[in-house]
Amino acid sequence: MVNDIDKLIVIGDRVLIKPATAVQRTQSGLYLPSTYKDKEDIQSGYILKCGPGYALPGGDDEDWKSERQEVKYLPLQVKPGDMALYLQKSAVEIKYRGEKYFIVPQNAILLVERDEF
Repeated sequence: MVNDIDKLIVIGDRVLIKPATAVQRTQSGLYLPSTYKDKEDIQSGYILKCGPGYALPGGDDEDWKSERQEVKYLPLQVKPGDMALYLQKSAVEIKYRGEKYFIVPQNAILLVERDEF
């Protein structure tokens, strides 16, 4: 059986991020409402899927040719499994199968943490 998230196709330079679970309490012990983290400028989460990258300009743009060249892409720097810090105002929130995700363009990602090098 295919995982539902595998059915999604991310377009262009965007990535699909599952937000990290936020700590609901400050260091001093103050409990925060669940909406507190949603209003911060910088969020974190794990990258689940990536788009193909930035489309590169093709060679021939002549409409009279019957064969079209395949589009080439400049791949993204981020990879699925990376933990990302991103700008919240550039993210688009979606709900899919009852779960909250964000679609974020790569240029809104500030930093990634990767286990492998």
